[in-house]
Amino acid sequence: MKLKSLLLRYYPPGIMLEYEKSGQLKTKSIDLLDLQTSTDVNALVEEIQKAEPLVTASRADQVKLLIQRLQNKLGQYSNHKFYLFKVLRAHILPLTNVALNKSGSCFITGSYDRTCKLWDTASGEELHTLEGHRNVVYAIAFNNPYGDKIATGSFDKTCKLWSVETGNCYHTFRGHTAEIVCLSFNPQSTLVATGSMDTTAKLWNIQNGEEVFTLTGHSAEIISLSFNTSGNRIITGSFDHTVTVWDADTGRKVYTLIGHCAEISSALFNWDCSLILTGSMDKTCMLWDATNGKRVATLTGHDDEILDSCFDYTGKLIATASADGTARVFSAATRKCITKLEGHEGEISKISFNPQGNRLLTGSSDKTARIWDAQTGQCFQVLEGHTDEIFSCAFNYRGDIIVTGSKDNTCRIWR
Repeated sequence: MKLKSLLLRYYPPGIMLEYEKSGQLKTKSIDLLDLQTSTDVNALVEEIQKAEPLVTASRADQVKLLIQRLQNKLGQYSNHKFYLFKVLRAHILPLTNVALNKSGSCFITGSYDRTCKLWDTASGEELHTLEGHRNVVYAIAFNNPYGDKIATGSFDKTCKLWSVETGNCYHTFRGHTAEIVCLSFNPQSTLVATGSMDTTAKLWNIQNGEEVFTLTGHSAEIISLSFNTSGNRIITGSFDHTVTVWDADTGRKVYTLIGHCAEISSALFNWDCSLILTGSMDKTCMLWDATNGKRVATLTGHDDEILDSCFDYTGKLIATASADGTARVFSAATRKCITKLEGHEGEISKISFNPQGNRLLTGSSDKTARIWDAQTGQCFQVLEGHTDEIFSCAFNYRGDIIVTGSKDNTCRIWR
């Protein structure tokens, strides 16, 4: 085995090793999920050398440099104060969703006006209007990390695949018999999965536009859908109160997670695919062992429906957002509540960690988005200015840009 190159991966933090084995180029990653700005780099490099024979003594200095660069990055954006950069009168009818590409250089908005628009983040200019759907464009996504394609899911029962560069439509995926409300690319960007009100999810081949599998088994609408990091599993959350995990290579059901007593609002894997987090209208989140589908914990404390939930990039922290107007942070290891985020005057429909994991972003019906300290629960900043509820907000990959989308028909760029 011969090491060819070392590459930095910022989020989640790690180093990718490219090496040659029997004439073939392969990759593996060293995850540095515990890296802090205070970590002793020399001791860490010694540990890596013990565990990873590819990192020889001659490569130790290079690894040290990469880790120091990672540390600088972690410190750089963690106390970033955000200012309003642009207000975009994005659509003539309300927005449904916003999504950023990996670098944050551009983002997309979906709308009731039946279009999806692609925007340049730096200038606020509209790059393309993706037209062709015959009803609300509800679910939108980039094929990150590549960012050269966009998928749009519509109430017209179709999903379309578009070129970021030209704005042209590659394929229209037809087959669902009701509205498409969620979608996701697999990490390899070879498949798009769509979830529909017709109780099924479908997998589509990006190259030829053909349907690969239909995932049947839910007895009510599928409203949440995501792949795990390796792309071999798909998870679907449904109004039938269950979550199902599917094998993405065969389309077969692996297991169904039964335990919630109301509709599911979110379902996702953590980064290393060991845990599954589900949020429900029954006011609880549940944590499940992804290897066997057994429930390991129920996270309680909210007084109303859970509307969104997420892991940080390392999978150590869990955040929940509720219609009770509060958010909570839990430890994935102890399953105990670490802190409560209080201050919004309306329900919180969106929550996400910044890539560094030390800040949380929430969007609320009180027309504000807020940034919080993930450990103490203190409100770090209030992003004000929207004149109607915020239902979508997102950090870019570096954590130094935020986009918010509102029912006031505008989106705002903060940086």
